Amino acid sequence: MNDANVLKISLNNVSEGLSLFGPQDKFMHLIESATPAKMYTREAELTVQGPPAELRWLEQLFDVLLQLVRAQYPLSERDVLFAIELAKEGKADQLLDLFKGEIASTYRGKPIRVKTIGQRHYVSTIRKKDIVFGIGPAGTGKTYLAVVLAVTALKEGKVKRIVLTRPAVEAGESLGFLPGDLQEKVDPYLRPLYDALNDVLGPEQVAKSLERGLIEIAPLAYMRGRTLDDSFIILDEAQNTTPEQMKMFLTRLGFGSKMVITGDKTQIDLPRGTRSGLVEAERIVGGIPEIGIVHFAEQDVVRHSLVQKIIVAYEQDYETKG
Repeated sequence: MNDANVLKISLNNVSEGLSLFGPQDKFMHLIESATPAKMYTREAELTVQGPPAELRWLEQLFDVLLQLVRAQYPLSERDVLFAIELAKEGKADQLLDLFKGEIASTYRGKPIRVKTIGQRHYVSTIRKKDIVFGIGPAGTGKTYLAVVLAVTALKEGKVKRIVLTRPAVEAGESLGFLPGDLQEKVDPYLRPLYDALNDVLGPEQVAKSLERGLIEIAPLAYMRGRTLDDSFIILDEAQNTTPEQMKMFLTRLGFGSKMVITGDKTQIDLPRGTRSGLVEAERIVGGIPEIGIVHFAEQDVVRHSLVQKIIVAYEQDYETKG
């Protein structure tokens, strides 16, 4: 076979090969199913045979995956699938930005970086598409990163305002029993959104922006009958919307606007028998190519490692209940 049709990749040692190929060669099988090229391994060398066009993206793919493995990044199946997708476009090296690229900085000047490939995929999808669903467990940065990107878009003049909203349904509580006026009643539900904003802009700037209407924080019911142009709109805790509320929200999209919908399908607090608008929306609009759907997994949890284990335990229980 012509040398132009052969690619040889040297591995430093056997354990490097194990990390690259995955448990029971799972990652290798994923790569093989994405290309007509043939792959053979012998000791510390991987040989790939195939058409030059295939070898070009495969060379980039293996180069990037090996750099990640050598930087002690624990690859997952989703990471490999995303890397294949990027390598076919000649963009797999974007994954290396994981360790150096920053998407913004906090108001105190601390850089904000993506910490997992799942987060990198989410950020790049939000930049590319007008409507993006971020679905997955708590602690994966779904809401935080959406707020960071919203603030960045506002600062760069890409949007004129940020609208943050969530349904006022929470674990077994009723708004009617909370003291105070509407603002006071709603605030506890919107606290995580304020926290993310305060981190990026600082409390003083957030207060000014709210006063000037550059940032609006409101319960989902306030979205009815409005069309939001030139806005970055985030719907948080979307698993607690009804299908009607979700349809109402999605159809608020105006010109020059972006929407990010975040939620966790294992944390539905709706009354028994009520369908979740998030689950329904994924089924109904998931096939529209202009809509991005990013699934986070427990590997994307950037909190205490014990949180990952708790999430896995709950997910297994959720799946067994069907």
